[in-house]
Amino acid sequence: MSHHAAFADALIDPDLACPDGLFSRNGADPASRFAVYRNNVHSALINALATAYPVTLQLVGDEFFRAMAGLFVQASPPDSPLMSEYGSAFAGFIQAFEPAASVPYLADVARLERLRVCAYHAADTQPLDQQAILQTLQGQTDLGKLRLHLHPSLATLNSAYAVVAVWAAHQTEGGLATLNPWHAQSALVLRQGLAVKVFAIDSGSVAFIDSLNHGSALETAVQHALEASAQFDLNQCLALLISHDAITHLHLEQKVLP
Repeated sequence: MSHHAAFADALIDPDLACPDGLFSRNGADPASRFAVYRNNVHSALINALATAYPVTLQLVGDEFFRAMAGLFVQASPPDSPLMSEYGSAFAGFIQAFEPAASVPYLADVARLERLRVCAYHAADTQPLDQQAILQTLQGQTDLGKLRLHLHPSLATLNSAYAVVAVWAAHQTEGGLATLNPWHAQSALVLRQGLAVKVFAIDSGSVAFIDSLNHGSALETAVQHALEASAQFDLNQCLALLISHDAITHLHLEQKVLP
């Protein structure tokens, strides 16, 4: 094992001894100095998770969250220098973390909060003018062949729990009093300007948006939406996307020539 790998492993795992070859210029014990450094690294990573998952933290309390996050840090050390990317696997860890089973919607709330982080750091792309989109949709004779490109920040989530309601209840004082998390809910996350927004949407809208993001033409995306939910409302879904600057490009499906 290289010195770098040994140092990195010992930095994450508190059960490992101080790596060989370390010394202190002022004569202090290298092991004690390394222990302080390791503690600072652990604290910084746990604090990064607490910042990225504030509602997840509130749902279980600070002590439980930090103990759980500490175990996650040991199991999943950073693999990128960007702190904004750390914790992408946290929701999966929570899903398998037996002590968190008493809050069954905790992992999905964490998934929603991760989408918010990703949306905030997504690439900037100029949205199409809202009026121009409406004119194109109204004047297009072959509407089903139209392809809509959506903003890079946009993402969806299906959950067996009311994740949007749980998240929203923690944004306002008194919101928990009327909270009912025990019903399925889907979420749309997007960034409009610098503001990351969260909306509750139906499963048909999730299928429609996901289909568009996979490159499907409008007609195909609508078919997928209706298969997911017979109550899918195309006009309502398009109005949501247009009004929040989620559409960045429109073009007709190109036929492949033989």
